[in-house]
Amino acid sequence: MIVISDIGNEPDDQMSLTRLLLYSNELEIEALIAATSTWQKNIVHPETMRKLIAAYGQARPNLLRHAQGWPTAEELNNRVYSGQPGYGMAATGLDKTSEGAQAIIQAADRDDERPVWITVWGGANTLAQALMHVRATRSAAEADRFIAKLRVSSISDQDDAGPWIRREFPNLFYIVQPSTATGGEYYYATWTGISGDFYYRNCAGADSSLVTNEWLEKNIRSKGPLGKLYPRFLFIMEGDTPSYLGLIDNGLDAYARPDWGGWGGRYIYRQPYGETHPIWTQGGDLFSRVTSQDEVTGADGRRYISDQATIWRWREAYQNDFAARMDWTVNDYEHANHRPVLEVNGTGGTGPIFLDVKVGEALTLDASASHDPDGQAIHYRWFHYKEAGSTDASLAEIAISGGETARAVVTAMATCRAAWLDLGKGCPSEGIAHIILAATDEGSPRLTSYRRVVLTVHQSR
Repeated sequence: MIVISDIGNEPDDQMSLTRLLLYSNELEIEALIAATSTWQKNIVHPETMRKLIAAYGQARPNLLRHAQGWPTAEELNNRVYSGQPGYGMAATGLDKTSEGAQAIIQAADRDDERPVWITVWGGANTLAQALMHVRATRSAAEADRFIAKLRVSSISDQDDAGPWIRREFPNLFYIVQPSTATGGEYYYATWTGISGDFYYRNCAGADSSLVTNEWLEKNIRSKGPLGKLYPRFLFIMEGDTPSYLGLIDNGLDAYARPDWGGWGGRYIYRQPYGETHPIWTQGGDLFSRVTSQDEVTGADGRRYISDQATIWRWREAYQNDFAARMDWTVNDYEHANHRPVLEVNGTGGTGPIFLDVKVGEALTLDASASHDPDGQAIHYRWFHYKEAGSTDASLAEIAISGGETARAVVTAMATCRAAWLDLGKGCPSEGIAHIILAATDEGSPRLTSYRRVVLTVHQSR
């Protein structure tokens, strides 16, 4: 992944980078690019990134007691770059390729089949510069191959480059809720579900106690060299973090398709007003009920429907995971907690499991071979993620019994669900249902691992 950040404009980018460094053993950070935005138009702050990396370097020896794969501070320092020095498209041009733009090009050119995720925490003009340079210096086929390697996950539009990119490069994979650069539409954005409870007042139903400065003081700031550099927030905590939360290897595999949903939220593929083509975004057809919103039981036991709920529904898990990893920076293995290791129907790892079933048939999902590395008991919960996977698919109806045990039985009921208004169209020949196993240990903090089962339901013959 690559980060383009207007770090230094206010505390939330520094907070998001602190968390990211604690997952740098799972996410291969290719570049950290200090950039401008509408909030910081004429200066970039790579030195703030380096300060955090230095603190990470102090914590790294202890992190290695818990997992392998942590890059050295020197390696990360060598991946810090400055992007375009000015604001928006006015700071781009064929003779203005910054070191940040060149880093994007080098990452995508590397002989590696994996996609390059570009997470945009500020303005996108450094990405625009890279694309502009590639288009001007390569054949159309070569430029297409370059673009096919990229996946963009943007926190709204914080300069005029995002709309330009989407217009000029319609085949580029792009996740965003299009907006003006002023922040006037941020209230509606999915990413505010990370912690928008108090400032945006749009997270009704969420457990707000997990995103306060008091919680952060106890669980993050008080722990080690990285914790000391985690600032108090002004508006919301970590508004940029959702751009990469879905990439974390927790078993939800939300990066596979944005409509699957995960810690970073859920999006659908549609063409918003003002865009020239479909992108991964918010909204949807209220008549069909296929939208980017999730219906979730809140902390008060009531049901809520919102885009923000696609993130805050996972809040206890992602905050506890963050707190546990901060513990890793100061505690030895025996005095910290680690996620359960799951096995479903004999399949280990974290990848999704694909199964087929006919209407009326039942199948067993068995996670009893799972274990907790710290020897703790595991509590199991299987649930139907009803909104997941809706793009170009019929959402099937299923029933789950034994959902609070290690072994659940899933029965396929129909290849579609009852419409809110019955037009007599009937069901298609097959439908999709996503089943999530959430397995939580009894440690402190309690940690959750997931497995996703993607079930294709066929009409019985």
